[in-house]
Amino acid sequence: MRVEIHGHRGARGLWPENTLPGMSRTLELGVHALELDVALTADRRLVLTHDLTVSAVTSADTRPVTPDDPAFPYVGKPINSLSLAQLRTLDVGVRLPRHPDDVFAVTQVAMPDTRMPTLGAVLGLAGAYAAEGVRLHVELKSDPTRPALTADPELFTEMVIDELDRHGRLRNAAILSFDWRILGCAAELAPDTRRFALIELDTLDWNGPLGDDVPAAARDAGATTLSPEHAMVDERLMSQAAAAGLDVAVWTVNDHALAARMLDLGVSGIVTDYPDRMREVWQERGLELPEPVGPLKPVGV
Repeated sequence: MRVEIHGHRGARGLWPENTLPGMSRTLELGVHALELDVALTADRRLVLTHDLTVSAVTSADTRPVTPDDPAFPYVGKPINSLSLAQLRTLDVGVRLPRHPDDVFAVTQVAMPDTRMPTLGAVLGLAGAYAAEGVRLHVELKSDPTRPALTADPELFTEMVIDELDRHGRLRNAAILSFDWRILGCAAELAPDTRRFALIELDTLDWNGPLGDDVPAAARDAGATTLSPEHAMVDERLMSQAAAAGLDVAVWTVNDHALAARMLDLGVSGIVTDYPDRMREVWQERGLELPEPVGPLKPVGV
């Protein structure tokens, strides 16, 4: 059975998360799937961000979009209260000195003056690399417990699917969310696109009472794959997922020993901040390694 390496937010242990340079280097390193997060701006643009408010760890203010902008500074403000133009003034390449809460400061290469990209820009990047062999995993950031910060799930899902369709990516993509309303919408709009039910103990109650068989509940909500936090994965969960007809892609696994344990349990994919480390594990076990993509050639070559 093929077991996949999924680059988490690109490869956030190595390069700034959810950025074009980080994604390009992850493609060149080699992953089966490239995972990224999207949210909706005030002017209804799909941007890459893990957080529903601008994070001080991954983003830094540089200047207001206009000299008298009353919303400035933007760090700490809701993503859905800011326009794309405002968000594009942020430096998301990790400015120096590093934020004290930045757990990747030791291993991640900073890329100052990097801007927050749109989903369309990332899809364009994948197209420029001719990376048809790499699946794009789009996590829709949606929190039903914070409706003021969260886009309407139907509109949000439709916009993401339309963007994937415009780039010819619907069959080589996946929709991911902790908010399973998204999965139900995606199942109706794009039934042939994979759908990952993200789960962790802290957010299980987002989706109502699930009973003792979470994989079956995820399947019934529209999932084609279960994607749990690694602490939840044991033989019982794997058995339930198999009975529900779901593969299991576990997150976020960053060391060899934990990866080995997850592989022994039979997961179909590992989401990691360090695809380079997982490639070592794959090589040790004789698993199929994802082919590196690129690098990009200059125009006209």
